[in-house]
Amino acid sequence: MNISNLEYLAEAFSNELSKHTYRAEDLDYSLFEKQIPILQSLATISNSGVSVFDVSKREHLFYSPNFGVLLGYDLKEIMEQGQQILDEKIFPDDYVSLMKNGILLFKLFDKFSEDEKTNYKFINEYRMLNAENQYVRIIEQHQSLQLDARGNMWLSMSTVDISPNQDSNDGFKSQLLNFRTGKIIPFQDDIKTHSEDISLGLTKREIQILQLVKDGYLSKEISDKLSISVHTVNTHRQRFLEKLGANNSMEAVVFASKLGLL
Repeated sequence: MNISNLEYLAEAFSNELSKHTYRAEDLDYSLFEKQIPILQSLATISNSGVSVFDVSKREHLFYSPNFGVLLGYDLKEIMEQGQQILDEKIFPDDYVSLMKNGILLFKLFDKFSEDEKTNYKFINEYRMLNAENQYVRIIEQHQSLQLDARGNMWLSMSTVDISPNQDSNDGFKSQLLNFRTGKIIPFQDDIKTHSEDISLGLTKREIQILQLVKDGYLSKEISDKLSISVHTVNTHRQRFLEKLGANNSMEAVVFASKLGLL
């Protein structure tokens, strides 16, 4: 596993979370307390591991009593050491993909309506070590449990199950599913076929300039090639940075390529 790459991804993920500001008066934790018995019943009935992540605090508030059973881990140890102990059990390449797609998910959710935020499930299938030190394929589904008063994702619920597909040669799989409409947005190579669903408001001209940036052209060269002023080129560049939530043009290129827009 490339440590420097993971550190970059961890920082990028943290930056995405930090873009959302929360006010204490908007967060009614009594609502969550009332949901705990329901979450525990869900875990018991479905035999799934259930957890709740608080985006505002960046920590897990809840693990169902059976959370570690699927893989043979002690829930007490998980709660004492935190999510990191589980993250370290994930197959290295799959963990990198999870981090990348987590960043992408938050960027997309910023563009979704409140209704869409509550109707999508983020489904990942990946490999993870069990207590016997063997890789097992699991399916993890994330969905919004609660938005804050301003429509930010506040509480996210995760359910974990053993995948019926235990072919260890199969790689990481990921998709967004709108469980109201059945619409699927894949987070893999075939994402290009769905790029119109996730354009994030980029215009054709902005995508054109972004492609030229990817091809190595400078603003003056883009200006000459498209017969527009350098000022106009730079305006478009600033706009696609804002829409993509990128800090610089190279980061925008990487993100847009991941989305299948280039």
